[in-house]
Amino acid sequence: MAKNSRHGGQILVDALKANGVTRVFSVPGESFLAALDGLYESGIENVVCRQEGGASMMAEAAAKLTGRPGIAFVTRGPGASNASSGIHVAMQDSTPMILFIGQISRSDRDREAFQEVDYRAMFGPLAKWVAEIDQTERIPEYLSRAFQIAMSGRPGPVVLALPEDMLSARVDTPDIPPAPPRVLAVAADAVTAVTEALAQAKRPLVVAGGGVWNQKAADDLAAFAAAWNLPVAVSFRRQSYMDNRLPHYVGDLGVGMNPALGAALEKADLVLSLGSRLGDSVTRGYELMNPARQDKRIAHVYPDPNELGHLWLPDPGIVADAPAMVAALAETTPPVGASWDAWTTECRTAYENWRKPKETPGAVKMENVVRWLSDNLPENAIITNGAGNYAAFLHRYYQWKQAGTQLAPTSGSMGYGLPAAISAKIAHPDRVVVCMAGDGCLQMTVNELSTALQYGAGVIVIVANNGQYGTIRMHQERHYPGRVSGTGLASPDFATLARAYGGHGETVTEDGEFAAAFARARAAGTLAVIELRLDPEALTSGATLSQIRAAAEAAAP
Repeated sequence: MAKNSRHGGQILVDALKANGVTRVFSVPGESFLAALDGLYESGIENVVCRQEGGASMMAEAAAKLTGRPGIAFVTRGPGASNASSGIHVAMQDSTPMILFIGQISRSDRDREAFQEVDYRAMFGPLAKWVAEIDQTERIPEYLSRAFQIAMSGRPGPVVLALPEDMLSARVDTPDIPPAPPRVLAVAADAVTAVTEALAQAKRPLVVAGGGVWNQKAADDLAAFAAAWNLPVAVSFRRQSYMDNRLPHYVGDLGVGMNPALGAALEKADLVLSLGSRLGDSVTRGYELMNPARQDKRIAHVYPDPNELGHLWLPDPGIVADAPAMVAALAETTPPVGASWDAWTTECRTAYENWRKPKETPGAVKMENVVRWLSDNLPENAIITNGAGNYAAFLHRYYQWKQAGTQLAPTSGSMGYGLPAAISAKIAHPDRVVVCMAGDGCLQMTVNELSTALQYGAGVIVIVANNGQYGTIRMHQERHYPGRVSGTGLASPDFATLARAYGGHGETVTEDGEFAAAFARARAAGTLAVIELRLDPEALTSGATLSQIRAAAEAAAP
């Protein structure tokens, strides 16, 4: 054996270090012991999670915060299956990520060995690239390609399987340096094509979306909107892409959107999409815009050429990173005489009216809780959530002020909020990190509270407990009113559970108790859970359970 040989796990970790990785998330398994050995004394922090879904979601959230691939390690078979939830989030959210999966020894292939899975078949539809590394000496090559694919074009997840014997073998192989930063310049004629399209429009609407977005992009977007006096909407769960307090921000196009904003999207004669696919969430299931009958002009800026023309006829269609295009547009000025003052004011007024609280039943009202958070949290506070009707209150009433402060899955994955909050708090221990969750959403990943305890992640979890899977109950009442099946939910005493995990726990039963409860949770300096006891009638931000049922019964034949 050569004097300078390293085992595969060490080669892999050295490649991670070369690419700037400082933290990984894992659930340990015997299938990748060599990688665990490589992490020992590497200087890379290994955050050990309680379930692989939590680990993959933490890695995905870390990537949203840094713009660099999040890294997760899981074991074969069941571990990989659990981790697939985070891969799905990363793919739909356009988040760069690399998942390493331990694999059976190469000599045991195709014998249905213990926990054997064909990962190319399993993850093929979920990831940008899936591969299995067969030769130890090629680990640097695969790692170099993985980082580039995860970051290029439309960012997304990469999955690499690591056969156990390949990983433990020792070879002498050179490292590959990390790829230099990509050149993101936008051609002048592409910028001109966008500005000419705007100049011809009477009711333009800018829609910002897509993958990772930084503060410079948010500032550039604000400058562009101000110079041109344009209304700017954001796609589903991209509300931190522009300071919501600015006069040109007009709301989010997504689940539970403002009906007036939906009407504005229908009315617009030009949609300038900066990074958004303009998919079903943005268009309310293609009701507001239908790919089968494109009746408006769409200027589409997107980093993946295969997406242009996939749903919409782009005019123009421009292959570019949205932040790079926004930076270029921020340097432009509208032509003399171009004015959309009345249109922009109309859209902004509709947004401000939407934020006026609509009272819901019960002693604890989500609209009041969320507005209090919006008014009192630091501007750089990070808010996370998973899926559920509770999130509609967050979308409607919270105002995001800085980029990177909203971590939420566009895929609608339940259980995302807590792992994402832990990842954010580990990365930014000096910032306030709040996880908003429903009683069903939290229980998907509640075991990660012990991960928060182990790593000193003082997240504040606010649980909206209405005793049901609220979103499904809403759809159930709309389609089969009064026929309640499978949506009732029993929960533990969440405050007591928090204390069992070594944290701070409180229960809020009246609105007036919340501010003091939050202050105590923040002062505790450890993980904290505040349970909100909600009236089950408060089903959505716009209608009660009884109202939804009555409307469905009235519409029934």
